[in-house]
Amino acid sequence: MRRSVRALVWALVLFLAPTAAFAAGDGAASGNIAIGAGIAVGLAGLGCGIGQGITAGNTTAGIARNPGAAGAMFVNFILGMVLIESIAIYGLVIAILLQGKI
Repeated sequence: MRRSVRALVWALVLFLAPTAAFAAGDGAASGNIAIGAGIAVGLAGLGCGIGQGITAGNTTAGIARNPGAAGAMFVNFILGMVLIESIAIYGLVIAILLQGKI
């Protein structure tokens, strides 16, 4: 627990350090936009990776318990993966739009 809190604090420090560097000039807005774009892609990728891992693990466990239902589970698995991946694509689109403002 203590190690994860320390890692979170350091991550926040590293995210906010560029903002302090750009505070002196007109580049403050572009620094914040760049941080926002990085956070958008990072959180979208993190969330989608966790979601895909949970989905794949539960589908594999379900097929192992009931091999006869593998066909129905596979269709739902593919549909779930597509929907999860669309969230990552939305994060990428947001980041590209934000990078266009720099």
